[in-house]
This record gives sequence, C-alpha cells and structure tokens, in this order.
Amino acid sequence: MLKNFFTDGIDSPQAIQTALEAIRKHLSMEVAYVCRLEENTAVFEAVDAADPDAPIRPGASMSLDDNYCGHILHGRLPQLMPDTSKSELAMSIPFTRTAPVGAHIGVPITSASGETLGMFCCLSPHAQPTLNQRDLEIMQVFADLVGSQIISEIKNDRRLASNRALIEAVLDQEAYNCVYQPIVDLSTGRAIGFESLCRFTSEPYRSPDKWFADAHAAGLGQRLELAVMTTALGALDQLPPDVYLSVNASPSTIINGGIETIIDQITGSRLVLEVTEHDAVSNYETLSEALAPLRKLGVRLAIDDAGAGYASMSHILSLAPDAIKLDMSLTRDIDSDAARRALTTALLFFSRETRSFIIAEGIETEAELSTLRLLGVPFGQGYLLGKPAELSAALDMTAGAGLARAFGG
Repeated sequence: MLKNFFTDGIDSPQAIQTALEAIRKHLSMEVAYVCRLEENTAVFEAVDAADPDAPIRPGASMSLDDNYCGHILHGRLPQLMPDTSKSELAMSIPFTRTAPVGAHIGVPITSASGETLGMFCCLSPHAQPTLNQRDLEIMQVFADLVGSQIISEIKNDRRLASNRALIEAVLDQEAYNCVYQPIVDLSTGRAIGFESLCRFTSEPYRSPDKWFADAHAAGLGQRLELAVMTTALGALDQLPPDVYLSVNASPSTIINGGIETIIDQITGSRLVLEVTEHDAVSNYETLSEALAPLRKLGVRLAIDDAGAGYASMSHILSLAPDAIKLDMSLTRDIDSDAARRALTTALLFFSRETRSFIIAEGIETEAELSTLRLLGVPFGQGYLLGKPAELSAALDMTAGAGLARAFGG
C-alpha cells in the first residue's frame, strides 16, 4: 500500500484519503484520521476505518480536552502511545472509551509559519506493543506529504469565511450605492436609457466584479445582486417615463428566482436585464424558462460584452436577446481597425435579422463615435457620452451641453 501511494503521488483529489488508508494498513491500525483545529475544537476532516461502522465520522467535532489532540500538542501526552492503558491521563479522556483507543499515534500538521492547523493520527482499539519510533517517523513523513494540501484547504476555507463575513457586513450596512451611465441614441444624442452600476463603499477597496465574485463564492451572490437591484430600481421614479433602466444579473440569480418579486410593482417594459456572466451556461433551457415570466412582464434582455469571447456569443444564439452590447474591446480604435469594423458590421446584420438592437460600449473618442454612427450602430454608451454618476448628476449631464459637444452641437 505504501508503494502504491508513493507511485500514484499526492496531487489527486483522493490524496488525503489514500494516505490515511496507506498508513493505517501499514501500521495494522483500525482507524486513521485527519482533524483540523478550530479554537478549542478538533474537527474530523477525513477518516479511513477498517470497520465502516467505526464511531469516528468525517465532519464530527470534539473538544480538544475530550480527545488526544490538545493533550499531545501541549505535551501532556506523547505522540507515540503503543499502550494507552499505561497512561493515567489517556485513560481519563472520554475519547479513549468512545473510540475506543488502545494504541495511538498522532503528529501535528504545521504551516510554514509554524502554526499548527491539524493532526494526522492513527489508532487501534487494542494495544500495539510493536509500535516504535520508526513508525512515528513514517507518520510524520505522511503528515508532511499531505500537509500542504490540507493546509491549502484550511486556508481556503478561512478565506471564504472571511469573505463571507465581509459580504454580510456589506449587506447589513448597505455599504454600496448605484451610479448611472447614459445609453444614448447615436443619431439624435438623446439619452434613451441608463445602466445602473454598483459602487461599494466598504473597505478594503475591491472592484465591483471582485465583490460580486466573492459574494458568489461565499454563497451570497444572489442576495447581494437582488439587494443592489432593489436599490437601482429606486431610480425609475426619477427617470423620464420614456427612458428605460438597465440592471445587471448573473444567470445563477435569474435561475434561482427572486427578480420577479422585485419588479412586479413597476412597468416591466422600462427595465432591461443584462446578463453579466462571462462563463459558459451549462443549461440554457433552464435559464430560458427562468426568463420567461420576466419577459411576460415586459422585461427586455441584453447580452453584455458581445465580441469579447465564446460565452457571450453562446448567450446571444441561445437566449434571443432584445439588445446586444458590443464589448469595449470591439469599440476601442474601431475608427482605425478594419477587423473591428467588419465584426461590428456582421453583428449589425445579425441584429437586423433577429430584430434586436445594438449598443456600443466604451465610446471614448469622437473618432470612435463618428465611425459607429457611419456603420449604423444605433445606440452607445461610454465616457465620451457620459461617465457613471449619481442619478441627479447623470440626468443634468444628459440634459446639458455634454452630449451636445459630443455630437457637434
């Protein structure tokens, strides 16, 4: 078994389980386990047992004072115990009776900084007088080999817990606000809509996409998206009745529901839902079914970042959007790049055939604006036309001289 372990390596997902089985069988023990240390608690992360009904189960936890881990780490018990009956302290520990434990070997799993994060252990219900220092050294070798993976998992869990706490604080304190960027009719210079963009006020500073990515990783993505969307929709009362609002939503939030309850009190035709996911969607049928009741309310669908990758094109082909937003990488330097103009022309033809409309994102120069107008792109947004701003400032900007200058007025 030891030979197989070293031959197979330690990089597979089953590395820890394989190591436990290998060392348990090599030492002729009944149970091998890895536990992580959380304050005064030992949590059994992985267990390999000869008896499937062994009382130690993955996910179970126990006070450090009620098992051997804490006592070994504090030097009250040795790492190698061939016969626990010879230790008065060991015999007084509840774990000795419940496991039961007649022999035990346990070595710490320590990070590079010296922090002890867990224990790598073997036990037998019967005394094992033949256990010796060499066996302890083998245990330490195994602990070192799988320790990096265990430590990585522990650190990742800690990072997720920390992120979750940050996201929960953001939600509890409503530490975010919405800014609005105009979407402009390129033939008239009139703002036909505004895209709502989220800005976070909580520390540490992170870009909005990082906040949302961390929220989804922590299982709070849908809650955060819906909270921000609720804030954004408050702008509708201040927008002219013929101007729409565009909000962002990931496929997972759309599929999981909740959006319909937020928008049931507004005019759906004034809302455009932008699909923000840049990864492939595993089941478009499920997503389409989730979008159906929203579309019945009049909500229109936009696909973001067209031309930026395969995922956005798959969204376009599978979801029949009402609007296709050209990625800023396609808009950038379109006045001097024939390939960008050709791809934009192709997407314009596609939009006409599918009765959708095109919005060019990231317009920053007058040359880009002029080229897009000549190509026939109907709508656009970007810093040249208006930067994201608080709603009152955004409305003043679109009503003032800023757009007039952009269109030669």
